Amino acid sequence: MKLLFVCVGNTCRSQMAESIARYHGHEAYSGGTEPGDRVSENAIKALLEEGYSSEGLIPKSVDIVYPGDYDKIVSMGCGVSCPNIPIDEDWQLEDPVGQNLEVFRSTRDEILLRISRMADNFSTDA
Repeated sequence: MKLLFVCVGNTCRSQMAESIARYHGHEAYSGGTEPGDRVSENAIKALLEEGYSSEGLIPKSVDIVYPGDYDKIVSMGCGVSCPNIPIDEDWQLEDPVGQNLEVFRSTRDEILLRISRMADNFSTDA
């Protein structure tokens, strides 16, 4: 699957989703409506402790993507409004920004669960 994960800052949830989806064999990208300066340190720690790569993860704008290029576009939550991007799913995950590492671990695990479910549904729909 080719996936796009969007949120506001593109520093936590969507970055973790991009990394986890790639690890599991999907073509994945992420972007934010108002991208931050850098990926959250706790997001990177949570990824690395489970063997996910942080290589190439940088906050980027959703303005550089073409929606037709993706099988699924997922909003991580937080009321992302992207008038030019049709959102297929809104996961409504709480933003862990500024929280402790345990919150990031929980978010990471929830993202993995949802990516696995999405992949299962995609393969049965195809």
